[in-house]
Amino acid sequence: MPRPAWERRYAILVFCIDLLCVLIADLAVTFGYHRGELPSGKTLALVMVVPFAAVLALAVQKAWDARVLGAGVEEFRRVGRAYVLAIAVLAGAGYAWGTASGQSWIFGALPLAGAATLGARLLLRRFVRMRRRRGRLVRSVLVAGDSIEVHELLARAGELRDAGWQVDGICLPARTSGVVLPLAVDDVPVLGTEDDIVGITQLHGFQAVALLPSSGWTHSKTRRLSWDLEHTGADLLMAPVLMDLVGPRLHMAPLAGLPLLQLSAPRYAGPAWLVKNIFDRVAALMIVVLLAPLLLAIALAVRLTSPGPVLFRQTRVGRDGRTFTMFKFRSMVVDAEDRLADLTDCSDGNGILFKMREDPRVTRVGRFIRRYSLDELPQLFNVVTGDMSLVGPRPPLECEVARYGEDGARRRLFVKPGLTGLWQVSGRSNLSWEESVRADLRYVENWTFALDLSILRRTLRAVLHRDGAY
Repeated sequence: MPRPAWERRYAILVFCIDLLCVLIADLAVTFGYHRGELPSGKTLALVMVVPFAAVLALAVQKAWDARVLGAGVEEFRRVGRAYVLAIAVLAGAGYAWGTASGQSWIFGALPLAGAATLGARLLLRRFVRMRRRRGRLVRSVLVAGDSIEVHELLARAGELRDAGWQVDGICLPARTSGVVLPLAVDDVPVLGTEDDIVGITQLHGFQAVALLPSSGWTHSKTRRLSWDLEHTGADLLMAPVLMDLVGPRLHMAPLAGLPLLQLSAPRYAGPAWLVKNIFDRVAALMIVVLLAPLLLAIALAVRLTSPGPVLFRQTRVGRDGRTFTMFKFRSMVVDAEDRLADLTDCSDGNGILFKMREDPRVTRVGRFIRRYSLDELPQLFNVVTGDMSLVGPRPPLECEVARYGEDGARRRLFVKPGLTGLWQVSGRSNLSWEESVRADLRYVENWTFALDLSILRRTLRAVLHRDGAY
């Protein structure tokens, strides 16, 4: 479900006004302070960069995010952070470039543009609030929760309208057999129970679902609802007690004084993911070049101490269920796969994954390279070719994917598998199946580039300490 047309038009209007504020402030400094005397050389180049820097900083701070436009103080906070960022970056660049004469634009035009932007957005917000009081520019919301909680929310109808939310339907907890649901709560129709939320949202076209405290909600049930609502396009708002999800998908959305969290659907595309893919491939290629002598030494050790190929090739399942050939240094005897059936009862794994601390199939060199995860280094070539990432969920086998249940494990396939991941830095083979799934889902649901960098740093420690490696 696309966002309402008025939200898109409003975002475009805000963008145009922000740009106009920047240009007017730039001209004001040029013709007011400098009396129309245009600079030359490096200073002129810096002055021309000022508007672009302001717009770029606003974009980086997500100052045009539809979730914050016209509601709450977060909008003004992002605008303020954007201009502080632009001033700091351009001031440093100007000093390094030796353009002191251009500082009047940096410390004059940008603060002036920031003040004008904040003032314009405040006026726009007042206009939007007036329209909302007439029932316009609002989003249709389905509220679910105990009747007492719903009643308290509806008692603040005026504040709800100012925030841009209009409650058009209610879902109450499922009652015991023979107990009939009320037709309405405070004149808002009761459309069903909490078990019917997804169907009711699709049927009536609700643009958001607000979850209030209810005895019927559990962590797993809430997580499942968030997944199901992704296909409807509706936003999910919830009381903080219902989920422990963190990261960029959560946004504070105060509704009538209640601290609700707005949960947006995960996005595995866009500029951030482009940066991740470029970083993965470039970094993996650099690591291959730096470790070339070590890779050659391991290859020779494997080849000279055990008959068979240097590399072990295996079909794994990647993003969106696509299969690829994963490479590892061979750490077992050649007929290891044929001998697996005889060792199944000796597994130290977790039900789906086969793991054995003293696996007789592992060679002498294999035991050493496994201890320090050196056997996984050829997966760098999978990263370079784009089949894997440096950081991501563990690459599963086809037989493992076939056994995935309703615990959300299949969501691991939303992203590329990784050479390392939360499973690697959280214990590796020591993890139970549930813990392994939970670690991967935490990564999939809460991904940020900063999280990738943190995992890469923690991976080095995990490898050196040989945590869960066997």
